[in-house]
Amino acid sequence: MNSINRRSALIAGLGIAGAGALAACSGDSGSGSADALTDPSGSAVAATEKKRGRTGREQKLTLTAAPARIDLGDGVMPRTWAFDGRTPGKEVRLSVGDTLVAELSNQLPDRTATSIHWHGIALRNDMDGVPPATQTAVRAGSAFTYRFIADAPGTYFFHPHVGVQLDRGLYAPLVIEDPKETLAYDDEWVVLLDDWVDGVTGTPDEVFAELRHGMGGMDMGGMDMGGMDMSEMEGGGGSPSPSASASSSSGGMSMKFMLMGAESDLLGGDAGDVKYPHHLINGRVATSPDVYTGKPGKKVRLRIINAGGDTAYRVALGDHKLTITHTDGFPVRHQEVDALLVGMGERYDVLVTLGDGVFPLVALAEGKNANGLALVRTGSGSTPKPTVRPRELEGMIMTASQLRAADDVRLRTAKTDIAHQIELTGGMGKYNWAINGTPFDMRNPQARPILVEEGRRVRLDFVNDTDMWHPMHLHGHTYQLGASGPRKDTAIVLPKKKLSVFFDADNPGQWMLHCHNAYHGEAGMMANVAYRS
Repeated sequence: MNSINRRSALIAGLGIAGAGALAACSGDSGSGSADALTDPSGSAVAATEKKRGRTGREQKLTLTAAPARIDLGDGVMPRTWAFDGRTPGKEVRLSVGDTLVAELSNQLPDRTATSIHWHGIALRNDMDGVPPATQTAVRAGSAFTYRFIADAPGTYFFHPHVGVQLDRGLYAPLVIEDPKETLAYDDEWVVLLDDWVDGVTGTPDEVFAELRHGMGGMDMGGMDMGGMDMSEMEGGGGSPSPSASASSSSGGMSMKFMLMGAESDLLGGDAGDVKYPHHLINGRVATSPDVYTGKPGKKVRLRIINAGGDTAYRVALGDHKLTITHTDGFPVRHQEVDALLVGMGERYDVLVTLGDGVFPLVALAEGKNANGLALVRTGSGSTPKPTVRPRELEGMIMTASQLRAADDVRLRTAKTDIAHQIELTGGMGKYNWAINGTPFDMRNPQARPILVEEGRRVRLDFVNDTDMWHPMHLHGHTYQLGASGPRKDTAIVLPKKKLSVFFDADNPGQWMLHCHNAYHGEAGMMANVAYRS
């Protein structure tokens, strides 16, 4: 798994699909020769970059990826990989039109290659950080400089796009400020969520090695499987749901990492595959939480980012309402809620007017009976227990499908020029996650591309044939959910459901479309959305 010779894409997250129009001119979504695709460093990419508005300002930084022992609080000090010795990495903040010049220095062990993907940013294709599709992997002991114009405001983050490195400590928030910001607020707080295994119970590579054996031939050792026949998981199944979680082993197969019985109505059933010993907010365990200190009556903008590998979070602030203002960087019609659901790769901006006291910000690991915790302190009060469950978690819960795009970012009305059906396939039985039945192969990233043409309106119809939910992420673009839904780059596609999204093909290149569950993506639920040259 440390070798770039394996298929080494990661995850990111949202979905798009559709049925047919491109098939009329190109056969099907898996057709097209490699030499007909836009080169990631070609003239079309350069021409689009020249059109981006720029300030002329540059922000230069060096990001060193290296082994580190980090402090997660309460004596939890795992060894992991991190940027500059800390997790999350140091926040990067730019203004619209600024140029980021970021040198990645790879000091990882065992000849481990890496990269940086700038999640959610519609940047130039050769800076997207997906080896070998858009760049050569950055070898251990070497460096690579990413240089691009950040021309869209919003809340983003960055992480590797090699293997399952996302599920280590290699991530950090990236905020692009809008000089024309219309929101009124007094302060900001970046809230970064993560599920943590590395250096505690094992490594992400060990997790994936166990998962990819699948469950079809597992001897459950007399465990109560709730009457489930293992054959039910062969086609599109999720995890089985026994009466209790398996712990160390089942028969001859290791069960150290595989999670059993995680169920969520919000996610349509199976909530996840992986047992995580900790759920973090801003790099802290629930027994030693991060604390935001403010004043009663002040309005704060929370920028919420889910950097997790396998966990959706239900987020609420005790005794407060949240007003959702943005998702994935784009404004929505403001919506007041008690809680919101955040899938892997998704981001939400919310406004909250602070009360007087000490309040728990809880990220409930959806379906997993665990949570991350941070505190908001504006006055006196006792510290909530690490397992606190504010009543807001069971109140009005918002998901992206219920939101509407703000008027100024809604896509103009236009006919669909190209449509693709994106079938999400596979299951836990064989752990054979794929798009359109074919696992992606990073050794041949230009095989079976999903073809689009510059200047066209594209519809992607995500059809989830599996029994699990998938946060589908499209690189280099944002799409709109349906006719008037929010603009996003990562969206949850529920099991046995269809989600149609639309985008304008205005950023030439070759772009990954994949499940942002790190392990589903690495198993093969990924495709190349490629522009014709």
